Amino acid sequence: MNTLFSLSPSSFFTSYKPLKPFSSQTNKPAFHFTKRLSINSILSPTTHTSSQAVDTFWQWVFDKGVISNKNPAVKPGIVPEGLGLIAQRNISKNEVVLEVPNKFWINSDTVAASEIGKFCGGLKPWVSIALFLLIEKARKDSPWRSYLDILPDATNSTLYWSEEELSELQGTQLLSTTMGAKDYVQSEFLKVEEEIILPNKNMFPSITFDDFLWAFGMLRSRSFSRLRGQNFVLIPLADLINHSPSITTQDSAYEIKGAGLFSRDLLFSLRTPVPVKAGEQVMIQYDLEKSNAELALDYGFVESRSNRSRYTLTLQISESDPFFGDKLDIAETNGLGETAYFDFILGESLPPAMLPYLRLVALGGTDAFLLESIFSNSIWGHLELPVSRANEELICQVIRDACRTALSGYGTTIEEDEKLLEGGNLDPRLEVAVGIRAGEKKVLDQIDGIFKDRELELDMLEYYQERRLKDLGLVGEQGDIIFWEPK
Repeated sequence: MNTLFSLSPSSFFTSYKPLKPFSSQTNKPAFHFTKRLSINSILSPTTHTSSQAVDTFWQWVFDKGVISNKNPAVKPGIVPEGLGLIAQRNISKNEVVLEVPNKFWINSDTVAASEIGKFCGGLKPWVSIALFLLIEKARKDSPWRSYLDILPDATNSTLYWSEEELSELQGTQLLSTTMGAKDYVQSEFLKVEEEIILPNKNMFPSITFDDFLWAFGMLRSRSFSRLRGQNFVLIPLADLINHSPSITTQDSAYEIKGAGLFSRDLLFSLRTPVPVKAGEQVMIQYDLEKSNAELALDYGFVESRSNRSRYTLTLQISESDPFFGDKLDIAETNGLGETAYFDFILGESLPPAMLPYLRLVALGGTDAFLLESIFSNSIWGHLELPVSRANEELICQVIRDACRTALSGYGTTIEEDEKLLEGGNLDPRLEVAVGIRAGEKKVLDQIDGIFKDRELELDMLEYYQERRLKDLGLVGEQGDIIFWEPK
């Protein structure tokens, strides 16, 4: 029998809702578990910034006029996460704590105005900004030196994990996503090395792939996107804001606004979504929609909320299917395609379009009459309900087999992972890995359970032919077929 479905890891750029380089950061500088993880332990920094470097940066902030308030509401400080913004007084909910003028932002305009701007015009924005960071980092007299000196050498993002650390992600979709991300960065590096760096050695220092990966990770974790008129941007000082899992408001914590009535300048304005007492950290919610895999890849932490645990199920209409063309037309008419990606969230029901798509992919044999043109306008409505026992049994078998195959790819069981989490005192990166793989396995268990229950209900479901006979008045209330006898 041809393979009708496949479970495959999320791809960094080709899967459903691709994890594009800078696609959906909604706040910070910018796939669960029985035990609530400590956010402080998860975010422990991989490198420590000295208090002297922080003081120097703070002085730079004032000297350059990054902030004009002589009594700012926040200041940078060393915190368990690395660096953060500390309240200097009691701050009310939604109060503006920081405003940074656009002349201190690092974005495509900054690169264009720099000495490497003429070489970067045709590059992807993130690539040009990555080159800018590396050029400035190599310059001892860079005007950005005080800012660059407080950037970490690495974070706990899976982008920076060693092979040994990545082995703890065996079987997970996050491992595939991480390797896909690194492959993407490497391909971009080789391209820019050949086209820009090597032909202009007098302008560009020796830049390695590791350097380029560092810059990519910094941008992914610190850049703000979806700002008015901005592709994405680094905002010194504001990008020190850390994430709190306890903040669940959907309201954006920042905005871009004009600097004044007669000014064309812009300000990045940061608010606190919750009240903060003096001496405490001001924090925000990075993104309620991100999965734990995305949080781990971008920032190097996970959360314990169940809806952060997700698994992407990949379904595909086989090109060898004799009805491939007809099925593809139906899928495309209903907003899907040859390949469809369904994101399962722990504790939630099946994605709405999944069962119709599954039934379409499995459609064949005596059920293939539904593919005839007479049904073209109503086929999806029929697929939203069980088609036949054979069709429904097949999709249950295939999905359950796929779940079992995926589960066999992990090196540990859910119980073993939970025991590790309950024991505590894990290395931060191991804690992330255990949380990710436990969450994925729970989702797979959930999917398997849904289709196991469905298998038990097969004899109780109403299929197309029964519904059709009822519509024609040929089935009685008890489900018995009515035979009309001549008078």
